Amino acid sequence: MMHLYYAPGACSLAPHIVLEELQAAYTLVKVDLRAKKMDDGSDFLAINPKGYVPVLDTGKGAMLTEGSAMLQYLADQFPENGLLAAVGSMERYRTLEWLSFISTELHKSFGPLFNPAFDAQAGQVVKGILERRLSWLASQMHQQYLLGDQFTIADPYLFTVLNWTKFVGMNLGDWPELLNYVERLSSRPAIERALRQEGL
Repeated sequence: MMHLYYAPGACSLAPHIVLEELQAAYTLVKVDLRAKKMDDGSDFLAINPKGYVPVLDTGKGAMLTEGSAMLQYLADQFPENGLLAAVGSMERYRTLEWLSFISTELHKSFGPLFNPAFDAQAGQVVKGILERRLSWLASQMHQQYLLGDQFTIADPYLFTVLNWTKFVGMNLGDWPELLNYVERLSSRPAIERALRQEGL
């Protein structure tokens, strides 16, 4: 059985949603990221020396410690669900293109804003960069999901990252297209279950 190491609302929410979407057999292991401890008091750094979530124990003798890789892994274990198109198809590369954008241009830009030691003036610069990227993203939102009518592994990742705006003093309502997207996805059963399980 698979085990997902997570922290509530962190980027681990994306693979958590995908596991629910796939109705896969898995267990959750909650991590205190500040203390680097799991609920049973054991050392999380023994699981992932990088010190952050998510971590996916595949149950097959391998661990994955980067979210984008585990999203692709999960989708490929259950290809009949259509969360990632077939190898060689342009639809697959479009999905991976979105994963890359979310990971490098959005996710990593939010990171410093969660650090209380981060300089306020520098924070405004980072928010300005994020605002420009979110404005571009909003201009691309002409359909139900990122890749049209098909829900893919890119959607739970974007959903997770967009929800961080409320914690860093940004108003997602400034981009109605993005707010509508998040509200649409919030009613998806797999997302409702994952949020409830994480106490969000």
